[in-house]
Amino acid sequence: MTAPLRVVAVSGSLHEPSKTTALLRAITAAVAERAPVEAQLIELTQIGPSLAGALTRDQLPPEVEVHLQAIETADLLIVGSPVYRASFTGLFKHLFDFVDQYALVGTPVLLAATGGGERHALMIEHQLRPLFAFFQALTLPLGVYASTTDFDGYEVATDVLRARIALAAERALPLVGYTLSRPAELLVG
Repeated sequence: MTAPLRVVAVSGSLHEPSKTTALLRAITAAVAERAPVEAQLIELTQIGPSLAGALTRDQLPPEVEVHLQAIETADLLIVGSPVYRASFTGLFKHLFDFVDQYALVGTPVLLAATGGGERHALMIEHQLRPLFAFFQALTLPLGVYASTTDFDGYEVATDVLRARIALAAERALPLVGYTLSRPAELLVG
């Protein structure tokens, strides 16, 4: 039997309840329908106050260090943020400022975002993808964007969004399998 995939989802939302967190839960569930997973959800609403004031990783409390280690050892990262001023939240970026520069080399990352309307969808391409390119992570080709109209309260409500989530999960797994079968140094030049 194959070990379950270590799937770590990171929600950059600063609110609870959150459409972004709901979207990440739905994506994680879609991946779990297709492969055995050991899933963990990291929410900035819970750990954000522990990040405040820390300028270096050794200034962080042990509970945040545990989350950073989970991010750095994930087989698949699912990351998402609401769109704030045409980008991800500042606290989301602050969290990833503490991730080791080389820990995500070759790690598959499924990108997601939520916003008030369709005009914010390019945040995935213009903000999230470059951030994870810096880490030399393997950003998966299909991101998942959801606007306010895709939700009923804090639940995914449209068939279009459900289909996009299913497609992203389906397309992610072969790439996750590929990266797990290769040493990281072969994935990046």
